[in-house]
Amino acid sequence: MRANRVHDFQDLMRWRIEEILLVASPYDAFILEEDGRLHERILLDSLDHAPGLTAVASGAEALSLAGRDDRFSLIVTTVHVGDMDAVELACRLREAGLTIPVVLLAYDSRELTRFCEENDVSGLEEMFLWQGDVRLLPAIVRCVEDRRNVEHDARSAGVQVILLIEDSVRYTSSFLPAIYSELANHSQRLVPEGMNLSHKLLRIRARPKILLCRTYEEAWRAFEAYEEEILGVISDVEFSRGGAWSERAGLDFAAAIRDRLADVPVVLQSSRAENAPLAMQVGASFLVKGSPVLLHDLRRLMAEYFGFGDFVFRLPDGSEVDRAADLKALERKLQTVPLASIAHHGSRNHFSKWLKARTEFALADKLRPRRVSDFKTHEELRRSLIESISEYRGAQSHASVTDFDRQAFDATGSFYRIGGGSLGGKARGLAFARTLLRKRGLAERFSGAGVTVAVPAAVVIGTDVFDQFLDENGLRDFALGDVDDRTLIQRFLLASFPDETVQDLAAFLARVTYPLAVRSSSILEDSQYQPFTGVYETLMLANNEPGLDARLNRLLDAIRLIYASTFSERAKRYLRATPYRLEEERMAVILQRIVGAERGGRFYPDFAGVARSHNFYPVPPRTAADGVAAVALGFGRTVVEGGNCVRFCPRAPLEPSPYSSAEDVLDNSQRTFWALQMASACEESFDLSVAERDGTLHALGSVYSTENDSVSDGLSRAGIRLVSFAPVLKHGLFPLGPLLDELLEMGSAGMGAPVEIEFAVNLSARPQEFGFLQMRPLALSREKVELEIGEVNPKQLICRSSRVMGNGKIEGIRDLVVVDFHRFERSESPLAAREIARLNGELTARAHPYLLIGVGRWGSRDPWLGIPVTWDQISGARVIVEAGLKDFKVSPSQGSHFFQNITSFNVGYFTVNPDAGTCEEGFVDWEWLSLLPALSEACHVRHVRLPSPVLVKMNGHRNEGVVYKPESTHVPA
Repeated sequence: MRANRVHDFQDLMRWRIEEILLVASPYDAFILEEDGRLHERILLDSLDHAPGLTAVASGAEALSLAGRDDRFSLIVTTVHVGDMDAVELACRLREAGLTIPVVLLAYDSRELTRFCEENDVSGLEEMFLWQGDVRLLPAIVRCVEDRRNVEHDARSAGVQVILLIEDSVRYTSSFLPAIYSELANHSQRLVPEGMNLSHKLLRIRARPKILLCRTYEEAWRAFEAYEEEILGVISDVEFSRGGAWSERAGLDFAAAIRDRLADVPVVLQSSRAENAPLAMQVGASFLVKGSPVLLHDLRRLMAEYFGFGDFVFRLPDGSEVDRAADLKALERKLQTVPLASIAHHGSRNHFSKWLKARTEFALADKLRPRRVSDFKTHEELRRSLIESISEYRGAQSHASVTDFDRQAFDATGSFYRIGGGSLGGKARGLAFARTLLRKRGLAERFSGAGVTVAVPAAVVIGTDVFDQFLDENGLRDFALGDVDDRTLIQRFLLASFPDETVQDLAAFLARVTYPLAVRSSSILEDSQYQPFTGVYETLMLANNEPGLDARLNRLLDAIRLIYASTFSERAKRYLRATPYRLEEERMAVILQRIVGAERGGRFYPDFAGVARSHNFYPVPPRTAADGVAAVALGFGRTVVEGGNCVRFCPRAPLEPSPYSSAEDVLDNSQRTFWALQMASACEESFDLSVAERDGTLHALGSVYSTENDSVSDGLSRAGIRLVSFAPVLKHGLFPLGPLLDELLEMGSAGMGAPVEIEFAVNLSARPQEFGFLQMRPLALSREKVELEIGEVNPKQLICRSSRVMGNGKIEGIRDLVVVDFHRFERSESPLAAREIARLNGELTARAHPYLLIGVGRWGSRDPWLGIPVTWDQISGARVIVEAGLKDFKVSPSQGSHFFQNITSFNVGYFTVNPDAGTCEEGFVDWEWLSLLPALSEACHVRHVRLPSPVLVKMNGHRNEGVVYKPESTHVPA
């Protein structure tokens, strides 16, 4: 036993990652920095050390920077960085004589698996999977540091070692953040209250090291090397041993440990529950990987068996006079603490050191050169420090999210955060958009046209409040279980909020009297591969009840409902079709001013819509890269739910409508609009005659004349009112096309991928207001190979279309779910949706993918336009075909929520209009389908199982595809 462990701790953690070189798109870098909060996560387990982060957007930049600057000690790269992939980057670094470890951070498990199969990844230090948890990057840092420091730290000071044996990248990416978080909490609990700050720092350095091993042999070498320092083992049951996959590797490892050290705790985990008794036989605890509370149970076992910070103001004698938890508190405390304390810390560069630990490097570098002797008096030093911090915080507030302050809150602008944790995907996208708008100066460019371009004022309730809400009310296990939505909502509505949160929200509402949108922002929403669009709730509040208490209670109930929607049956069904776990999902909530104005007791914007930088269905001469926008009068609900709206290319808004006749225009025109009814505080649908009385239709309308079968701009003539957007797009009432074109270019460059944005416009405001409501990456197929289809005999095909999303081959589908074209009645489309949902549930439970064929626009909330299914009701479909109705030509489904799910799940999507009069519109062989014997049959939907699978071919570059009939299928005459 060493006499002075604190002295020994001074020499720990010799190898540090001082600077991370992140090779990723600007949006990926923004995600990982989490709005500047990265340092907070790292500091949770290392108060005296937080690496800097430099981001570059290409491999060439990374090679150049790493070659001329030796401060980088870790490179984190995404799979593809434009000019090269991760393996090539690692190889070229080695060829240049650089030994910097390279870690791969993937965003999609399927892409990672394919990448590993096609490449030799042995040159990479490690691989991880981003699953929305901001704690992952700090965990990567600690993992790499631990591997290099463990030998010295364990030998010199007896630092303990935890072995983590796991060969799944996905589970490693979940376990490491959870384990390091638990270790950080454990280290802070171990620190005695009376220890001074320097001792606390040294003590935290002595936290246990985690060694990640992926094979039996690697783990056993680590065990033998640090046998006397092993604190515990967390291991999978099945992994590689002797170069082959072994079903008992973990069990054998645990037994071997027991023979050497009987008191070392071992936690075994497996996806097979039948391994539990075997784990008990070798004296190990056991966890089921499929458990919805896996991470919770893991932390509990670590706490049971495996048994940072404030700036402390001190006087020269070491006595503490005050402390500050953050930069804002530091500014406030500097106004009152004794001058002797300020001089004491200033003479020792304590302020700049503390700021560097929090990654506030710009401010630290500004303060570092100053000496106390440079100031005539200590009071002058105090003023200088306060002014520098205040100036720095003011500059940062324009580019980041500001912590909510009940006294300083300004209801007219900015972006605030209540509580800690993540902002969630939706809020993160908005925060990133604010940064891009500021850097591009876009708002200033359009101010000359009398338009403001901004993200509407918002407050985000962080995910930590969600966690606290669940834990304090005992809701987590209940909500993760098998519970119906009605019971779930009732229980959540009875739950209480943390007192601090309630007080913050009361202070917020005391200054905010405008209508509010209460929006979900989970950590998985708006991710690039599974955007989770339309899964969770968004609620509109009139915020006009008499009395603050009534408004507060209504707001709290809205937040409760969004929290409950995290665990709804719909969300659970959606999650089951993804590689994510509901346990890993966490919910932030956005409280945002609704863009619009009150008119006749209704509140709504003049128009709202969605724009995408990639158009899946371009009309020549436009290309996919020209983008597309869809707009509607009133709230954007019309657009995102697939209703009739106006579509145009932002780059060429004056190009003719794709509709060939006035009758087509009439059939596809918006007939109703959505607005918030202030008296009932509910969203309601209203006829266009209401918009005309309100005065909002005049800026967007045209008239269809039945007498001469023509459409005229404006509302001066008699006839049927249409929403055409002619005053905006043709006559320049608002610069919508140029503005959207610039925003899409800005977003795509920033995110490194095509984007989708949502917006709302208030023309009655002065200046006119463009509200930037959402930005997310647009999920696209990353297939590079162009599949040639060529000429095919139509008799060999079930379907052919020239309007297809998807690329490549899909094989193995034997189940067909078909809406009978001949029997389908549009008035009964909700019934058809329920029949499809039932079949989807049955087929999904049996893991049978299927081909879904129907009529009308899939996913439309208007039952007269198609079948109003939600995504979770058709989540098992691998290919979807939508065909025109008997009396209605269907335009492709481009409702935002439905559309994003199609692309993110890599579902093949065919649109055909066989009765349009041209073969270019494709066909479905309805006669062949009708002759197939049905396995089951309802009023509108038939389930057919073929004796052999169909073959689907799609050319995503040409938007064409075919579905082949199975060769062995014999249809009776």
